[in-house]
Amino acid sequence: MKKDKLTREQLNSLDKDILITLLLGMQEQLVQQTAAIEKLTEQITIMNSKTYGRKSEKIDIDADQMNLFGEIFNEVEHLISGQISIEPTIDTVIVPEHKRRKRKGKQDEDLMNFDSKVIEHTLTDEELSKHFPEGYSRLPDEVYKKLELIPAVFEVHEHHIAVYKGKNGKIVKAEHPKEMLDGSIATPSIVSAVIHSKYTNAVPLYRQEQEFARNDVNISRQTMANWVIKTSERYLSLVYDRMREELMKSPVIHADETPVMVTKDGREGMHKNYMWVYRSGQMCKARQAVLYDYQKTRKADAPDEFLKGFGGKLVCDGYQVYHTLENRDDTNFIVAGCWAHARRPFAQVVKSLGADKAIGTVANEALIQIQNIYHTDNQLLKLPPSERKKRRKSLVKPLVDNFFDWCRQSIMRVPPSSETAKGINYCLNQEKYLSAFLTDPQIPLDNNLAEQAIRPFCVGKKNWKLIDTVHGAKASAILYSIVETAKANELNIYQYFKYLLTEIPKHVEDTDLSFIDALLPWSKELPDDCRKKKRI
Repeated sequence: MKKDKLTREQLNSLDKDILITLLLGMQEQLVQQTAAIEKLTEQITIMNSKTYGRKSEKIDIDADQMNLFGEIFNEVEHLISGQISIEPTIDTVIVPEHKRRKRKGKQDEDLMNFDSKVIEHTLTDEELSKHFPEGYSRLPDEVYKKLELIPAVFEVHEHHIAVYKGKNGKIVKAEHPKEMLDGSIATPSIVSAVIHSKYTNAVPLYRQEQEFARNDVNISRQTMANWVIKTSERYLSLVYDRMREELMKSPVIHADETPVMVTKDGREGMHKNYMWVYRSGQMCKARQAVLYDYQKTRKADAPDEFLKGFGGKLVCDGYQVYHTLENRDDTNFIVAGCWAHARRPFAQVVKSLGADKAIGTVANEALIQIQNIYHTDNQLLKLPPSERKKRRKSLVKPLVDNFFDWCRQSIMRVPPSSETAKGINYCLNQEKYLSAFLTDPQIPLDNNLAEQAIRPFCVGKKNWKLIDTVHGAKASAILYSIVETAKANELNIYQYFKYLLTEIPKHVEDTDLSFIDALLPWSKELPDDCRKKKRI
């Protein structure tokens, strides 16, 4: 219902106290409306930024300040959009990240670890006699190199096992390799290729089926799924279990989780399941481990079961489940927070406003302070732990204390329900956990390692959308764990899986599982072809 405006005459006739009351009410209404407008404007700019802007949180606050966060992931099509494709040189193909001017002999260094085939180009005796009737001498060859790709070659290995029968009726068979999967055509090489394609390169099984068919090989996706699940359960789970034992010894573990759809998880309808990831801290360089854990829910039971026996520092986001576990009597680990999560709301607001308009805003002030914390702490990364802890106390702690004091003062400067207010409240609620890194030099500022570890799974699920069964989900957890741990330890992933699936079946009857230690991704006993070839 529309309210009538008061006329000048009516206002003049009103009592002073009534006018004051009326003015105060209008003032309060104006404050509320202004806050609502600011909130809506902020939401619109953020929405527009998410819809039309770049997806990175990368923000240039100041030309003199270090930007610590790059783009997370871009598809190839996005990267080359609007650009002219240039034919790559041989050195850029082998080592694309190196773009500096090629020095003399660099190409030989780039290619020295690859198998080579020498192709001779010579003249016949007849041609030489024609060119040099008075004789000749041969000079050093002119040499150039090209990179050739040999497509997949399929061979059928037909095993003939000699069978002998003695005069006494005794029958003896010749020695032969143990079957990986009884009654199956599968071999370590082909199963490893399937695993590598799906879990390293995110190629779904139906596309692998199509590619096999193009090579006149008819292997259904169902068959491949069966191979993957059986080898994971029977063999690769042994490696997974030992890696988990080693991970629990780490002084620092990073944790994160992401949803996944599993169609047949024993419940009616489609339910959200979760893939949890745990990985060792950056200080454990000798034994980097990344473990995925499939669970039906996001409840505390999942990390509680997985982290049994862990007594170090758990770096995670602000998810309350981790804090609940820390407070249990039977839990020995301490939770540390993530400054990247604390930074995110402020970064979003600044990005949506644009660098120029963001100057002077509370969100921008927060970003500058957090960036200074990062910048100062990053200068200490190469110091010994004891010295790093000492410098953190003298250099970083004052910045952290000032930031939280600023938060308590600045919360009154922004609309209560704004994104900036949400960011400040998040920081204040997480102060205990965000400050934990100051107590231990091995605790990093953020949980980026876990987010990086779970990203391949998130990228992969965009291609295959969902997992059909619980068995498939558990197999995926095992396989992603071995893939990402192999990456972290600089292994050739295909060769490593091939080696595992060759060696483990030899021990199927062993009761002593100590042989697994020699097969772990950081083992010095792994053959050379399992290791990623390094430039000299």
